[in-house]
Amino acid sequence: MTENLEAYLAPTWFVQSDDPQIVSLAREIVGPVSDDVDRACRLFYAVRDGIRYDAYDIRVTRESLRATHVVETGRSWCVPKSVLLAAVCRAVGIPCRLCYANVRNHMATKKLLDHIGTDIFYYHGFNEIYLRSRWVKATVSFNRTLCEKARLAPLDFDGVHDSIYHPFDLAGRRYMEYLHDYGPFADVPYDDLVAKFAEVYPRVQLVGDDGTGPAGDFESDIAAEAAEA
Repeated sequence: MTENLEAYLAPTWFVQSDDPQIVSLAREIVGPVSDDVDRACRLFYAVRDGIRYDAYDIRVTRESLRATHVVETGRSWCVPKSVLLAAVCRAVGIPCRLCYANVRNHMATKKLLDHIGTDIFYYHGFNEIYLRSRWVKATVSFNRTLCEKARLAPLDFDGVHDSIYHPFDLAGRRYMEYLHDYGPFADVPYDDLVAKFAEVYPRVQLVGDDGTGPAGDFESDIAAEAAEA
């Protein structure tokens, strides 16, 4: 089993678990705690709430998906946030892998849906963390303040139960559907992700350095649409 976990403990170009900035951040978050479940939970909440989710700033340049870039910008979307979680977990010796799925999101803003031309989000990023001899799913995408504005229950994580999107929101309306699972990866499947995005989002320039999404504040737009619902 140790050999099978090696790839999920090792640093990569995207998952920079050996970068001094990432190592320092991970150690600061876990503090003196030695139990891996407790440490993983601390890392989960630090990434979930410490990095603001911004679906209007979806970039797929190689640099924008690196863990250090996420820390430096303080905001990102699901794929880079999952990269950061993998990096900080591996930095303190907790195996963590990257996972991807296609999901139908019923709670995206109209502005975003008009921009990408579909309600299916391809290569939604989440994680699996190896704790107490089993893989546990963890989704750090939506920070708590965003969930509160969207009237959603935030995804919590206890290191025992899978943390994945709820099928319905707090009002009982359809929220998220999982359509296809790509499986786990040790590193970002960058070429496949970019190729798929180019295929399914032909109207969107995905690799520009000047931002790719619609203008505005994602959290504010989510709150406005939730108030109208």
